[in-house]
Amino acid sequence: MSRRFDAVVVGAGPAGGIAALVLARSGARVALADKAAFPRDKACGDLVGPRGVQVLADLGLSVPDAGHGSDLLAVGPSGRRSRLPAFTGRTYPGHGIIVPRLALDHALREAALQAGAVPVRARITAVEAGADGRVDAVICSDGQRLAGEVIIAADGALSPVARLAGMLDPQTALWGFAIRAYVPAEVPLPLLILLDASPWRIYPGYGWLFPGADGQANVGIGVGFASGRGQAPLRGDLTRLVALLGQRGDLSGHAGPGPVMGGWLRMGGTGTPPAAGNVLLAGDAAGLINPLQGEGIGPAMVSARLAAEAVIAGPARAGPAYTEAIETAFGPYMTGAAALQSALLRRPRTTSAVTRLLTAPAVRRATAGTWSIYWNGLVDGARPRPSAWTARAVQALAGRLAGRGYDSLAPAVGVPEGRLPARERSR
Repeated sequence: MSRRFDAVVVGAGPAGGIAALVLARSGARVALADKAAFPRDKACGDLVGPRGVQVLADLGLSVPDAGHGSDLLAVGPSGRRSRLPAFTGRTYPGHGIIVPRLALDHALREAALQAGAVPVRARITAVEAGADGRVDAVICSDGQRLAGEVIIAADGALSPVARLAGMLDPQTALWGFAIRAYVPAEVPLPLLILLDASPWRIYPGYGWLFPGADGQANVGIGVGFASGRGQAPLRGDLTRLVALLGQRGDLSGHAGPGPVMGGWLRMGGTGTPPAAGNVLLAGDAAGLINPLQGEGIGPAMVSARLAAEAVIAGPARAGPAYTEAIETAFGPYMTGAAALQSALLRRPRTTSAVTRLLTAPAVRRATAGTWSIYWNGLVDGARPRPSAWTARAVQALAGRLAGRGYDSLAPAVGVPEGRLPARERSR
């Protein structure tokens, strides 16, 4: 069976839901395809950053079970804590929201369907290329042929559409892996935990404990890889993180994590171009995950909106227009942050010392604002203030690092060498 649409959106996560919604509202005939039955869960920290919140507000969307998150507590390897303030910017609010992906993705998909998007439950197994190299249609495992003038792939970091279309180069990607579970807890502020894997050698990632709904907090741990996708045996690390949080009083001593979910991350806009021909990649499929702190929902929604607007402006030029829009929105930050992340992975001892310094009492008050703005990718759109000026300087320095080629800085960092210690070392 063959069906034709103005656009085919593959993947009904935050990026796919937003892209299909914006297109359907414009009057386009759009298919929204996903292999899963909804509602369905996804591995995630459930924290939507300020830019994502702004997209929801701009589109007049509300999501259920959304709690507000403002300031964040960063915990260094020494156990000292630095409160990172949330600022209102010119182009984003001064808070994020916390909402389970089970609820968020379902709400965005339902909004798209109510606007007129056509749901398709199917796994994409092939693409059909035309004589000009454009993708005429995606082919489903059940034989359905979904033809579209434009294909928007919002199907995750491993993007089957990008792979089938020849757009994904795994060797040039900056990979990460994360797992999460829910644990009984009331968490006042989102907590980010930076740890040493061994004395004065930073763990190649971080742990988190975020507030959740119905007395269930979201606890997780993620790691970065310099290159390639290796093994990521993180369950033991998560168990040790929960035990450490219990020792420090952030969780009750008897709290244990529930079922664990995990997934791959592709960060820094690496591994694929944003578009090729009539195929546009949005969200995780485009690698638009913050390399420094792993946020993906906000960038996914921003990129999806940009993709849909490029299609609405003119399908024939959607690819070049979208590529330009992505570069404007993410280029100044993502490339520099990816270079910085690779450099930090290369120098675990130096990174351990830096994180200790940033959470030291004498320094944290002076650096917390800059850390918060730059690390969260909020420099562009920040209101003028000393922290924003300093964050712009940091971004410029990171951009210079990227200009020297961060791939040359990247070592082969393996997760097994970076496992958390079995018990917290006395300090």
